[in-house]
Parts: sequence; structure tokens; C-alpha cells
Amino acid sequence: MCGRFAFYSPSEATTALFGVDGSLEVEPRYNIAPTQYVAAVRGGNQQQRELTMLRWGLIPSWAKDPAIGNRMINARAETVAEKPSFRSAFRHRRCVVLADGFYEWHKKGDTKTPYFISLASREPFALAGLWERWKDSESGEVVQTMALLTIAANEFMLPLHHRMPVILRADTASDWLSGEADYLENAAQRTPKLCAWPVSRQMNNARNQGKDLINPADEIII
Repeated sequence: MCGRFAFYSPSEATTALFGVDGSLEVEPRYNIAPTQYVAAVRGGNQQQRELTMLRWGLIPSWAKDPAIGNRMINARAETVAEKPSFRSAFRHRRCVVLADGFYEWHKKGDTKTPYFISLASREPFALAGLWERWKDSESGEVVQTMALLTIAANEFMLPLHHRMPVILRADTASDWLSGEADYLENAAQRTPKLCAWPVSRQMNNARNQGKDLINPADEIII
């Protein structure tokens, strides 16, 4: 599962890594939560790619009530091709969500400690996603939303959680965006080297922001 992440690198430099010219005004955020808008790149090849803002929590095009999106923040790689909520987007509307790291909670007894996970190189990366367009039948309002793909945790992530997001570098993002059919089958093996450290429980409140949220809470780093 992935329920919070951060993106604070300069968006212009980051989008250039993923084949997009130009940039939107994307402010640094250290505690991005579901229902908020996120910076995403979509388009199958570099000539067609664009940077856009999508709301986190996918609303299927056929949904009557947009509130369904509040529950659809993640799509499991094992079932995404068959699930009615995700299968059309999986085939036709893929995206990558820009990130510098994500959070996961490690449970020990009754205590849950948040950890921040980033690339060992500390470089920005992307999370594999799907996007959808939903139109309100009464008002005509159009909302574009997304969900993140998750896979079984690799050896590094397993002590923290049994699931993890699909992590992409610039070179592997192209394979995902181009619609490679079996990309998810070996996504865990393509995951770059990660590092993680415990952080303040202040990040549990999505209203809290600031770079202090990703500072190590103590000396334990994995």
C-alpha cells in the first residue's frame, strides 16, 4: 500500500528526466495525501508526453458517485487487468506520478512508526499510476483522477510492509507509459536500491507540511 508520499525536487528538472518539456507551477510538498492533486506525466512516447495535475483517488468513468474515488487510491498489480474499476485505464491511460519518497508505517506491538523511503541515490523518481476522466452527469464538471500501482514487497520493504508501490526511474518509466503488457510481472526486480529511516509522527496529520517531516527521528536507518 502507498498512502502518503512527497515531491519536493524542482519540477522542471524532474519532468525533463521523464521526457517532458516545460513545467507547471508545482510547489514542494512533503506530505501528499489521497484526494489531493499530484504532479503526473502521461503519454506513451516522449513527443506526446505532458505534465498535468491529477486528483489522487481514481473515479471510474461509469461511477454514479465520485466519492468512490476516496477508496481507490491504489490498484493491485495482480488484479488490475481484470478489475472493472481499473482495467480500461490499465490498457489505455497510464501515467507516472513524480516523487522523491513515500511513507510507510512499521508496526511493533501497539506502536506504528512512520518511515520515509527514498532512492539510495536520493534522486527523484516516479510511481506507476493509472488515470481516468469522470464527468458529472448533472453539472458537466470533468474531474481527472489517478491511482497508484502496488506490488508485493521486495526483500528491502518487507520488514516495513507486505506491499509497496511500483517505483520507476526515467529509463523504466518509458516501458510503463508505452503500455508494455507484462511490465508488472517483473516490477519488483526492476526496483532501484532504496533506503529508509523513521520520521516524526507529525506526518500522520496530512495538514502538516515542511521538510522537517522527512528528517530522521533517531539514528536508526535501514
